[in-house]
Amino acid sequence: MSIYDKLAELNITLPPVAAPAAAYVPFVQTGNLVFLSGHIAKKDGKVWTGQFGKTMTTAEGQAAARAVAIDLLGTLHAAVGDLNRVKRIVKLMSLVNSTADFTEQHLVTNGASELIGQLFGARGAHARSAFGVAQIPMGACVEIEMIAEIG
Repeated sequence: MSIYDKLAELNITLPPVAAPAAAYVPFVQTGNLVFLSGHIAKKDGKVWTGQFGKTMTTAEGQAAARAVAIDLLGTLHAAVGDLNRVKRIVKLMSLVNSTADFTEQHLVTNGASELIGQLFGARGAHARSAFGVAQIPMGACVEIEMIAEIG
C-alpha cells in the first residue's frame, strides 16, 4: 500500500510548505538525505502555544507532535515529489516547551514517532532526540525537525 493510501485511510491531507518565519529554507537535500527545518505545532492554522507542566498535558502534546509530523510530511512531499521514494526516516529531533520539572518530553514526541511508524512501517523506525526547552519561537508548544533518506 502506498504512503498516500495510508494517509487517505487516516483522513490526513498533507499541507503545503509553510513560508519560513526567519532566514532559513524549509528543507535542504544533500546526496540522498533530506534535512527538514524545524516545524512548530499548529492548531486550526495558528501557532499551538503552551508549556508542558504548566498549561498543557502530555496527551495534548502527543496531538501537537502528531500535527507537526503531518506538516513535516507535507514539506517532505514537496522536497522529494513522492513520499514513496522515502527509503528511511533517519531521525527526528523534538523540542518540547516545558517547565523545569516536566519529564515526559519523550512521551510528547511519541505523537510524531508513532504516526511516522504507522505510515512507513520499518522504514519509519528512526533515531530520535527529545529535549525540554524553556521556550520555542512564537510560544509554540513543540518543534520538530526531520532527516529522511530517499531512494
